Amino acid sequence: MRSGWPRRWLWTGIALGLLNVAVANVHLAGRPIGASTGYPWAAAVLAGLRDSLYFREIDVAGAWELLFLAGGFVGGLLGAFVTRSFRLRTVPALWERTRGPGGGRRLAWAFAGGFVLVLGARLAGGCSSGHVLSGGMQLAASSLLFAVFVLLSFVVTARWFYGGAR
Repeated sequence: MRSGWPRRWLWTGIALGLLNVAVANVHLAGRPIGASTGYPWAAAVLAGLRDSLYFREIDVAGAWELLFLAGGFVGGLLGAFVTRSFRLRTVPALWERTRGPGGGRRLAWAFAGGFVLVLGARLAGGCSSGHVLSGGMQLAASSLLFAVFVLLSFVVTARWFYGGAR
């Protein structure tokens, strides 16, 4: 690791804390950090299902979260361009070492994993960013417990999927 990594984590944590305070402020957005409702909201808009009962339940949150996701994407892209670290690849190095160079297989696994993740988030009534970031910063016991199990599932899944690769 680079020698500056502890400072980057510190500044990232401070930035996330300030972002959480800003977006939760009733005079600004008045919403918690979250992402998963944006996907069914966009799907309902594209499919013409805005009159459905479910859409009426998620209308405000979904529109907000879709903008939040778009802002995260644009911000990450701008950051990559500013730091000159932007690389367009479909197959990360670890995947190539353990699973081979096939981009189609990588994209299929990424789609399947994303689908399961969003489905689970909708069934649970919220996503990991909402529970871990917003709930964790509010010291909600359920969110902190959720964060522990998310971390454990990440470790177990990575060990299963990638084995001992480094």
